[in-house]
Amino acid sequence: MGPPLCLVVATTVAYFLLPLDKFGPHRPLLSWTIFYVGMAIVTYLLLRQIMNAYVDKPGTHPVIVIPVLMFLAVLLFSGTYYALAKDPNAFMGLKTRLDALYFTVVTLATVGYGDVVPQSQTARLVTMFQILYSFVVLTAAATAVTRRVRRRAGERLGRDDLS
Repeated sequence: MGPPLCLVVATTVAYFLLPLDKFGPHRPLLSWTIFYVGMAIVTYLLLRQIMNAYVDKPGTHPVIVIPVLMFLAVLLFSGTYYALAKDPNAFMGLKTRLDALYFTVVTLATVGYGDVVPQSQTARLVTMFQILYSFVVLTAAATAVTRRVRRRAGERLGRDDLS
């Protein structure tokens, strides 16, 4: 198991084991600070990797790092939804960490089954932010990975028409 997969497994285990109950409406300053700082760090690292992919910076591995960072963004949103759900009026149908992760993935995939619904203004705001973040940052990240993979495949085949 390589380092990226180990990091994904470790962060997933941490997501399910960390005391996320310490966050939520009863500690708004701490909760929002962690969310904003976490999102700022992940976004900065993602943008740096996107640039590395586009300029083909030697010694970098954006094809490996970007998916891990995208997964971290998903866990950050999921943890935020779980913390918000401590307010019983914030979400309908979101009770557990798995519910929060499920809602995050469903929102990311723009599926929207309707079984988990943000009801408070704050929950709706964070959900809208996730949608915009997904459209802009995560789409740019996925595009950078795809472009880099296609360029490398073209180089191996001796063609430039794959980029």
